[in-house]
Amino acid sequence: MKNKRNFGIRTLGLVACFAVLAGVCFAVTSKITYHKTAAELSKGKTKDLLISSKGIIQLGSKWEKLGEDFNDVWSINCIVKSGNSIYLGTSPNGGVYEYSNGNFVEIYSAITAEAKKEVNDVNEAIDLSGLKEAEVITPDDANEPNEVEKPVKAEPVKAKSRIANEHIFTMATDIDGRVLVGMSGKRCALATIHDGKLTDVYEPNDANYIFAIAVAKSGDIFLGTGPSGKIYKLDPTATQSELFYDSTDKNILSLAITDDGSVLAGTDTRGLIYKIDAKTKKAVVLYDTEQDEVTSIMVDKNSDIYAAATSAMVVEAQKKFAKITPPGAGRPEKNGKNGKGKATGKSLKIANTKNKANNNGPKRSAPRPPKPKEASHVYKVNSKGFVTDVLTEVAVFFSLVQQDDMLLLGTGNNAELYKVDPATEQSTVIYKDEQASQITAVLVSNDDVYLGTSNPAKLIRISKAFASKGTYTSDLIDAGQPCKWGKLQLDADIPNGCAVTLETRSGNVQDVNDETFSGWSKAVEVTGAVQVTSPQGRFCQYRLTLSSDGDKTPIIREIALASVVPNLAPIVQEVSVGPDKKPGKQGIFNIGCKAKDDNGDTLSFKIDFRKVGREKWIEIENDLDKPMYEWDTRTVEDGRYEIRIIASDEKSNSTETKLSGSRVSDQVVVDNTGPVIKPGDVNIEGDKATIKLTADDVYTAIEKLEYTVDSNSKWKAAVPDDLVYDTINEKFTIVVEELEEGEHIVAVKARDHLGNTTYKTIELTVE
Repeated sequence: MKNKRNFGIRTLGLVACFAVLAGVCFAVTSKITYHKTAAELSKGKTKDLLISSKGIIQLGSKWEKLGEDFNDVWSINCIVKSGNSIYLGTSPNGGVYEYSNGNFVEIYSAITAEAKKEVNDVNEAIDLSGLKEAEVITPDDANEPNEVEKPVKAEPVKAKSRIANEHIFTMATDIDGRVLVGMSGKRCALATIHDGKLTDVYEPNDANYIFAIAVAKSGDIFLGTGPSGKIYKLDPTATQSELFYDSTDKNILSLAITDDGSVLAGTDTRGLIYKIDAKTKKAVVLYDTEQDEVTSIMVDKNSDIYAAATSAMVVEAQKKFAKITPPGAGRPEKNGKNGKGKATGKSLKIANTKNKANNNGPKRSAPRPPKPKEASHVYKVNSKGFVTDVLTEVAVFFSLVQQDDMLLLGTGNNAELYKVDPATEQSTVIYKDEQASQITAVLVSNDDVYLGTSNPAKLIRISKAFASKGTYTSDLIDAGQPCKWGKLQLDADIPNGCAVTLETRSGNVQDVNDETFSGWSKAVEVTGAVQVTSPQGRFCQYRLTLSSDGDKTPIIREIALASVVPNLAPIVQEVSVGPDKKPGKQGIFNIGCKAKDDNGDTLSFKIDFRKVGREKWIEIENDLDKPMYEWDTRTVEDGRYEIRIIASDEKSNSTETKLSGSRVSDQVVVDNTGPVIKPGDVNIEGDKATIKLTADDVYTAIEKLEYTVDSNSKWKAAVPDDLVYDTINEKFTIVVEELEEGEHIVAVKARDHLGNTTYKTIELTVE
């Protein structure tokens, strides 16, 4: 949906540099905001500029609106020229309009005659006696309001409320310059325009629609029809007719004639391109486009065939793939030409930076290319039958014509006109209609191009010349904090005779209309990196004005704006300290933290500890690249400790500007000592012994106590007297039965929740 203009160039090396304001500490590193893709650029506003789907900014073509608001017209489907007049074919009321000498005349509308008759019938029923002449309801023109000076007894029938369901999908001129009109819908006929009136000359059998008209050098007229997919042939006078070809397709949407007289036909549903021999009427398929429709077909002066193919799926795909640059699209090779002849000028480049792609935030994955039917295509078929895909875009393709060596293509649903260079397979948008949805008809007349749009219907004339001036105003750029704005750089080609100027404004509120927002700075011509002079602020907006001599246009491929936020201290958001529970990690604590730096500075970390109640911090480790450390707590005494982590941005700043931030952890318990087991009373009665004991720990709750008799390998669990393990002091009663006479040893082990274990033995003697 999109042309290439190349320039003779010279290279300017651009280096960004940033001033340090007195009394303000700015970070050493700066942030660069890039505007490159169509998605990023489309957030801004344009005036008389175009942004291609590949993110190219350039001036649009000079244009003027010749007419709009036609009588009940939703779509201009076709345009032809005969003599000094332009003729339009429209829908949904089959209207035909003539444009000549700045005036429009409605030649035919399916509702006009019927509407006039109904209005006359109403007027006959109205008592007109006593009314002045100006009070009479006149049905001369359905476009003009009826003049009435006072109320009448009845309202006239209004044509604007009617839909006749007739369509003019195609028009052409025969070898004598007569305008041929294809009528479709409620009635199907081929008509001619004579003395400003439409006259039917042929009604094709078994057809409801005439979608295409092609006239051969011999004067023979060919009609592509539907819904039976037939092609009819008429002699130059349109008095003799025959069925030329009966296809198996639903509709013949487009026709063209080759130099040898063969008929080319594009079909509906299967999207085939037929070539039919004029003498034998034998058809061959030149190409299966795999699209739903071949909407337009043409033959250039080199006998190469071009066809526009589109699919219904493209309309939905436009929402998904709008403003996406296909991966690997690259840049067109420059051949030193732009417009007429060779042009010289400036080539501006943006200084390369490390990790350039990541300056705007998280890395973005390349968008997937659209599936075959999610895009439309322009195909080229050469004399040997070799097919080339000249253009692929996520847009609906309508009308394809040729101007000089370029192709012009009307598209929807963004109403863009593409200029396509078939030699380089490069394209650009040269016109975009901000009100209409589709460009459905294109006519080339010398250096002028006439466009017919739909929704709403308008007739536009554009010239080869570029608009003299156009502006691009960016969306607000948010630095996140009040900042110093650096230099703006462009990746651009600016031919001689053209210029780009820059204006900026800034503020600390997200509203450019707020009284505190600065005004636009003085316009400065962009010949290299331009220092932004707007005041320090969180938000900045730039405006680029492109100017042209009419023959050439500046082309901007990328914009980069640097900013530097006053250095902000790093923030340690969270400190985590806890024992490592992996086997073999007894007494090891893992220390870590979460930290951020709003300047994006590189951080280093220092870890300190101190026992609760003491003031002095003791260093554990310094100059860590990552806030992660394994602390062996067996090197300190048991107790409650605090851990402090200090984050510093000194690696990204000077000695004068470096800052740091810290955070202290919650208290953590270092406990590498097991519980203390204290035996109490021992009572022996016969072969049974009852043992009282306590298990105490300074910091950690008792988790388990077990015992065994005489080194038995099977340990038995004991339960606290209160039946719950929940404190650092637990009392136990152990009962040992069936003891034989003599001495015995009861071994007891107690473990706290950290796994620290203590053993104790108790000697017994049974009499």
